[in-house]
Amino acid sequence: MLSGRRLDLLDPSPFDIEIEDIAHGLARVARWNGQTIGEHAFSVAQHSCVVEEIAAHLKPGLEPGWRLAALLHDASEYVIGDMISPFKAALGVSYKSFEARLEDAIHVRFGLPPRTPQPIRTLIKAADKACAFFEATQLAGFTEKESLRFFGAPPADYHLTIDPLPAPAAQARYLERYRVLAEATGGLPGPDAWHTE
Repeated sequence: MLSGRRLDLLDPSPFDIEIEDIAHGLARVARWNGQTIGEHAFSVAQHSCVVEEIAAHLKPGLEPGWRLAALLHDASEYVIGDMISPFKAALGVSYKSFEARLEDAIHVRFGLPPRTPQPIRTLIKAADKACAFFEATQLAGFTEKESLRFFGAPPADYHLTIDPLPAPAAQARYLERYRVLAEATGGLPGPDAWHTE
């Protein structure tokens, strides 16, 4: 990693994970494998910031820790890239367990429970699909009908116009959101402090 950390991908340690490496990597990973319109790719870093925002919109009063979980929902992609879902499925269980180990290490590093509780996972997935709807229709050439079929309807009272940022700006935005949320958690408490209600 640019931080100088050496990350063992087969046995990732939380001690080798740095937010700066995550932000740098995600700002340079393109959603839709770069098959989008515009001067800049829509990065996973920017996507993650939007998903965090949508999750908070869907559940007003969402704890900062769970907002942080939303921001970090694709953090493993800073080293393994953004694979489309059908390809992940084709790779099978071994890839999923590999990805899960990395996600667990990332969560532990930032004071989150290794496994996100199901209600929060469901909320983040809904926010992720809503973001994908806007990405598909605005950047990836999908019709609204196609996007509805693949991702479902976004929240009726949420509107988003996507303007893909250059990598350095996406990286800075991601780091800023992390710092705000980390500060709001009061030092990132251990797993026993998290509530899903």
